[in-house]
Amino acid sequence: SLTRQFSNMIIPISVYIVLAVSLNLVVGLLGELSLGHAGFMSVGLFSGCLLSIALVDVLPMAVRLPLSMVVGGLVAALFGLAVGLPALRLRGDYLAIVTLACGEIIKNIITNLNITGGALGLDTSSIYAGAKDLLPYGAVLVLLTVAVMLNLKRSKYGRAIMAIRDNRIAAESVGLNVTWYKLAVFVIAAFFAGCAGVLYGHS
Repeated sequence: SLTRQFSNMIIPISVYIVLAVSLNLVVGLLGELSLGHAGFMSVGLFSGCLLSIALVDVLPMAVRLPLSMVVGGLVAALFGLAVGLPALRLRGDYLAIVTLACGEIIKNIITNLNITGGALGLDTSSIYAGAKDLLPYGAVLVLLTVAVMLNLKRSKYGRAIMAIRDNRIAAESVGLNVTWYKLAVFVIAAFFAGCAGVLYGHS
């Protein structure tokens, strides 16, 4: 029973790893407190799973799941951009409040749409897959997310983001485009959250 319990937990665990690593990009590397990360995950989950349900008879899972993960990630990234544009004029507690509000707005919109199944939630029985089937995708997503974040941190962009975190005025004075970097961080984090959401929806 332990192995069964563990196999049921392994997909949520990999989803939460991806969420934590991508949130660390915003909170740790950029030093901005964002509380709307779950909202990006849910946007990705619903858009990716709706696509997956639509394609369930057309494509095999090996093609359908990665495709819907990418689409869910891109839709979440668009929302990240939409939330990021007004929110990044703020900082500190104000940014936290705005991102929290955006997460709540997304939740309420999804709950009240017919296409997402309303308050009952989305019926994912047609695309449901067991932990054994989903494990390779979960493992690849975790490794990909960690690899992207580590490489980003070591790159010149990562150093620029950390410079913005440590001293924004000094970063601006050496010619770094602070708004661009902040937006990029928001969009990348939202993309991975959306991918994780799609994986979670399939389990």
